[in-house]
Amino acid sequence: MLTITFYAFIGVVALQLFYYIIVFGKFSFAKPQKSTPKRIPISVIVCAKNEEENVKKFVPLLAEQDYPDYEIILIDDASSDSTLDIFEEFEKQYSNIRLVKVQNNEAFWGNKKFALTLGIKAAKNEYLLFTDADCYPSSKEWIKEMSSQFTMSRTIVLGYGAYEKIAGSFLNKIIRFETMLTAVQYFSWAKMKHPYMGVGRNLAYKKEEFFNVNGFIDHMKIRSGDDDLFINQASNKKNTTICFTPESFTFSEPKKTFKDWFDQKRRHVSTATFYKAFDRMQLAVFFLSQFLFIALAIVLLAFQYNWMIIVPIIAGRYLFTWISLGYSASKLKEKDVIYWYPIIEIMLIFTQLNIFITNIFSKPVHWK
Repeated sequence: MLTITFYAFIGVVALQLFYYIIVFGKFSFAKPQKSTPKRIPISVIVCAKNEEENVKKFVPLLAEQDYPDYEIILIDDASSDSTLDIFEEFEKQYSNIRLVKVQNNEAFWGNKKFALTLGIKAAKNEYLLFTDADCYPSSKEWIKEMSSQFTMSRTIVLGYGAYEKIAGSFLNKIIRFETMLTAVQYFSWAKMKHPYMGVGRNLAYKKEEFFNVNGFIDHMKIRSGDDDLFINQASNKKNTTICFTPESFTFSEPKKTFKDWFDQKRRHVSTATFYKAFDRMQLAVFFLSQFLFIALAIVLLAFQYNWMIIVPIIAGRYLFTWISLGYSASKLKEKDVIYWYPIIEIMLIFTQLNIFITNIFSKPVHWK
């Protein structure tokens, strides 16, 4: 039995190295990205529901972007706080801001996709750039950098939505590591010509891509997924590219408690169950390989089976994966979290396992 376990362990390590070196290496070892400003008209779209504090701080940062031709579409999704009033003041203050007011609709109540659809239809420009109401750009060149990756054929641009650093918080390191790893996955698969998701905190696409798949209609009843489910459906090897210059990042405030973050991840995982079959499979295989690596290593070491071979294999696996993730962390300006990689990885594996089990017995809550 231990012999079978040993060979299974070898197979798992080989699979892990395939992911980290072959797949993730497409992004990790990629050259620094160059941007060529396009100066194409852009519509920045922000959907907000009860976000009065965030929009006060972040909308002015969007309005001060260094870009010659852009508008900002502010969508108020039937807020019950002062969000709409603040938006109306911004509309008076900035000439390039336009407001879309969404009333409660019984058929689409609480559905962000309905609100976004109205905003997309209201946009006057063909190229759309999305972020969330609780996000802000890392620089005044955000629009310039994201739009620079558009070409005649590349009409979907996947960006990086980072989280702020909180000094002295280990939970913050876990959150940022998980966010970085997720980005490495969807950036790498996009470079492998098999894009499968993006994040609404930083995402751009041409309006025609939205209408080519009839918008969100195929998954309108699923409350989440205005970003990843849309990209999973609309993207392909020819129309999708990535943007990872530091000036193109967006930032948002991370969760402060484990429970809040756990609930957020439950929503993300539940949405992934609606991805295409291949994408569900590759994500499941990656997680399974992570879990089995830890589990089989513990079993083999506990029985001291071929430990003189097992220990170097474990060390080699960590060396190669650490190098791969280290290069990615450097590109995404998350180098401080990589020092904690082995510990965070184990914590994430068992957190994800907990999420899968929890989601089987209860459904997560989505849009506000």
